[in-house]
Amino acid sequence: MAITGEIFRQNLTEFLEESLSPSSELHVLAVDDSLVDRHVIERLLKVSSCKVTVVESGRRALQYLGLDGETGSLGLDVSEFWYLVCGVVLTLVSAKVNLIMTDYSMPGMTGYELLKKIKQESSMFREIPVVIMSSENVLTRIDRCLEEGAEEFLLKPVKLSDVRRLKDFIMKGKVKEVEKKSLKRSTIVCNILTHLTSMRSVTIIALTIILKEC
Repeated sequence: MAITGEIFRQNLTEFLEESLSPSSELHVLAVDDSLVDRHVIERLLKVSSCKVTVVESGRRALQYLGLDGETGSLGLDVSEFWYLVCGVVLTLVSAKVNLIMTDYSMPGMTGYELLKKIKQESSMFREIPVVIMSSENVLTRIDRCLEEGAEEFLLKPVKLSDVRRLKDFIMKGKVKEVEKKSLKRSTIVCNILTHLTSMRSVTIIALTIILKEC
């Protein structure tokens, strides 16, 4: 499918403008292996007028954020390349997640391990506040999470007052900082992709490395 560089840039600009449109809504990524607890936290967040994305494991959370490490080189025609570009940009737009709330005890990947992944391995997401939830009040566990960078440690069952307090805190300062960085990254992506429109293949890992250096 033939497409000119000008049309490509126009499509990309429209995609970015739509994806990055200003919003006062707090977007929370909630992670819990318990179906009942996922429903509870989702209900509390929606009652508090938050946008909610719920996943059942730390691995799924990493996939949503684009941190699952599945990258590679692909030979693409221009049409396929456009969809790939949208995927890359959408990964960056997911930085608009303003808060991550995760259960501590989960099979496969614990909430503590997810916290470490987010805080240690990704300059793109490490500034997003992470709140750990647990039904067990274990002091050493709490200290370890806070030392690793957790914003707060909440005991289950999580209350509506907890959610509203977190929302007020995040909206006062953290959101503006995260959105500012997200817009900067998207501008860089747009500039980079302008030079990629004539290419028939792209290495995702190379683009990711460039963005992490910004």
